[in-house]
Formats: sequence, C-alpha cells, structure tokens
Amino acid sequence: MTHAMYVAAAYGIAGVALAGLLLWILVDGRNRKRELARLEADGVRRRSSGAARS
Repeated sequence: MTHAMYVAAAYGIAGVALAGLLLWILVDGRNRKRELARLEADGVRRRSSGAARS
C-alpha cells in the first residue's frame, strides 16, 4: 500500500463517518421535532413558555 493510497483511504473513511453522523443528526432532529409537536398537541407545555415565576 502506497502512502497516497493510505491517505486516500483515511480521508474516505473519515468522509463516510462524517456523512453518517450528519445523516444521524438530521434524522434525530426530525424525530425530536415530531415528538415535541406530539407532546404539545397532548397539552404538555415547556416550562420556558410560561410566565416567569418568582
């Protein structure tokens, strides 16, 4: 294995790993938004959305 092949393989593996992480983040973000919408539809509210308590 030449040095250039080693470097290309390392960049390829890193690229695939980063693409996988990006895909995971996007899918998980959609799932969290869907879950928040379902909770808000069920009447569950965020504590930060109400008036400040003293």
